[in-house]
Amino acid sequence: MSPAAAVHSAADSLGKPLAGWRLRLYSVVFESETRAGRLFDQCLIFAILASVAVVMADSVHSLNVRHQDLFATLEWGFTLLFTAEYLARLTCLRRPWRYALSFFGLVDLLAILPTYLALLVPEAHLLIDVRILRLLRMFRVLKLTAYLGEYQMLGSALLASRRKILVFLSVVLMIVLVMGTLMYVVEGPANGFTSIPTAVYWAITTMTTVGFGDITPKTDVGRLISSAMMLLGWGTLAVPTGIVTSEITAQRLQVTPTSRTCPDCLTEGLAPEAAYCQACGARLPECRRDPA
Repeated sequence: MSPAAAVHSAADSLGKPLAGWRLRLYSVVFESETRAGRLFDQCLIFAILASVAVVMADSVHSLNVRHQDLFATLEWGFTLLFTAEYLARLTCLRRPWRYALSFFGLVDLLAILPTYLALLVPEAHLLIDVRILRLLRMFRVLKLTAYLGEYQMLGSALLASRRKILVFLSVVLMIVLVMGTLMYVVEGPANGFTSIPTAVYWAITTMTTVGFGDITPKTDVGRLISSAMMLLGWGTLAVPTGIVTSEITAQRLQVTPTSRTCPDCLTEGLAPEAAYCQACGARLPECRRDPA
């Protein structure tokens, strides 16, 4: 399914209004292909990033002590803004309950609910840090823009390579189990390898080149095994990347280019079913298909 077709399918499931002010509101808050919708999304992204920055700064004790009132004012401003946006999305739909129960609808609700709960139930103030989930709303904004094609391509590549990745992970699991058990036999409890699970933990951190250093081999044989694990780790990191990259390349080769061009900005290669230009947001003339 092309990006434009996916957006239109989502609009049908939510109950896109047919006419009137609700349709105009829908074109702003849901249709990011339009100029107004694109401007709305840009403002929304800025508000999301700013609100997350406030949440993070508020968690710093020294900043909280000095700017507590400022943070509280900004937080309520963002909460009221996101509340108005949430209500606008519900109002303009013919089936608002579908949006309210969808993943992004629940994320939008969780973005505003903690602030109100902290006001009504002071004991729930610890839940206010759930506001960081507002960052997830970025995916909804990006999903409805020109990046949707890339999202679909990456998802298709991961889905197509799932068996290869599963085989790769199975091999990695066998390696860390065997090498961890071997290190348990070589080093033993005296050198910190108190059990096979502990040795497997060491094998995982070594193979992924993390190496916390809380457990280190002391014997020459153990160091030799550790060196081999490190070199093996560098090689294994490239395997899943190569698998997914090859699938993405295959997905790109399957895309059929079109000669459809935007009359406003002259962007080429637009999808036949696209209603708006993905570059400038201008409405496109109807695509005429040649009879078969």
